[in-house]
Amino acid sequence: MRNKLIELRKARNLTQEEVAERIKISRAHYGRIENGERNPSLKLAIKIKKFFNYVDDDIFLDNDAT
Repeated sequence: MRNKLIELRKARNLTQEEVAERIKISRAHYGRIENGERNPSLKLAIKIKKFFNYVDDDIFLDNDAT
């Protein structure tokens, strides 16, 4: 799971649907990214980081990976 994405979204009291609408992708696609089932393209990753105003590099890392 990409816990950082979930934390950022929940801290802003947003649903997956709301984030997806704002970054102009489907809720299903965003959900797959958030759950670690899909990796975003570089363009989409940058868009997501800008949306959340996130500057660190760990936003898409799998926290369960060793």
